[in-house]
Amino acid sequence: MKIIENRKKFFALSLILILVGIAAMFYQGSKGNGILNWDVEFTGGTSMEIDMGAAYDHAKLEEVIFNVTGQKAPQIQDIIGTNEVSLKMQSIDSETRIELDKSIKTTFPSAEVKSTSDVSGTVSSEMQQAAIKATLIACVAMLIYISIRFRDIRAGGSAIIALLHDILIVIATYAVFRIPVNNSFIAVILTILGYSINSTIVIFDRVRENHDRFSSHQAAEKINKSVSQTLARSINTSMTTLFTVGAIYVIGVQSIKEFALPMMVGIIMGAYSSICISGSIWYMLLPKNEK
Repeated sequence: MKIIENRKKFFALSLILILVGIAAMFYQGSKGNGILNWDVEFTGGTSMEIDMGAAYDHAKLEEVIFNVTGQKAPQIQDIIGTNEVSLKMQSIDSETRIELDKSIKTTFPSAEVKSTSDVSGTVSSEMQQAAIKATLIACVAMLIYISIRFRDIRAGGSAIIALLHDILIVIATYAVFRIPVNNSFIAVILTILGYSINSTIVIFDRVRENHDRFSSHQAAEKINKSVSQTLARSINTSMTTLFTVGAIYVIGVQSIKEFALPMMVGIIMGAYSSICISGSIWYMLLPKNEK
C-alpha cells in the first residue's frame, strides 16, 4: 500500500470533512439554532411529570410533542412500576405548555399532567471542565507513554494529532446531523480516544519491529509495509465493533441511537486515521535524511 505517497489525498479528505462540520456550525449559528444541538442536560429546559393512566405508544407521544413544540428528541423516561412518565425538553413558554397539555390529553384521554417546571442543566460548568481536563490528561498521558514506548516523541505527537482528527470529525457529525449534545457526548469522546489509539499502537509496534529490515532512508517503505502487514487486523477489529454498535443503533431507542451513531462514525474514522493519517504524520515529522 502506498500510504505515504497518497498522504496529501488523505489529508485533503479529512480537511473536507472537518470543514463541512465547521460550515454546518456557522450555518446553524447564523440561524439562531446554536452551533451544536445542546440538549436539556447542558442548557436546562422544561420538565413535565405525566400520569399516562395506561400503556401508551412512545412514538405517538413524541409525535404530539413535535407537533406542538417542534422538538424532535425530547427525553421520555418511564417510571418503573407505574404508568407515569418523566418528560424533559428544551424550554417552552406558558402558552406552549398549555397547548401541549391539551394535545396530550386529547391524544391520550387517560393521561394527566401532574406537574410542569423549569430545570437547570444537569451537566454543570464544573462537569464540563472536568471532562475537558480528563480528555487533556488522557492525551498527555498517551503522548508520554507512546513517546517512551517507541523512544520517539514524534510517534506520540502523530498519534495525538490523529486522535484530535477523530474528535473533530465526530464533533462535525454532531453538527451536521444535529445530534443532541448531552451526557453521552462526553462518553463518546472518551471512548473514541481509547479505542482509536489501540489500532495506532498496533501499527507503530510493527513499524518498530520492521526498523532493522529497512535502511535509515527508507522510512516511507517501512511505514507502508507496516500498515500493509496490520491492515487485516485493523479492519477486522473495527468491523466487528462496528457491527455490534450498528445493531444497537438499529434496535435501540432514540437515546441509544444518539450514542450509537457518533460512535459508529468514531470507529470508522479511528480505523481510517490509524491506517492513513497517523503513519503519514509520523513520516512528515521525521528529519529529511530519514525520508
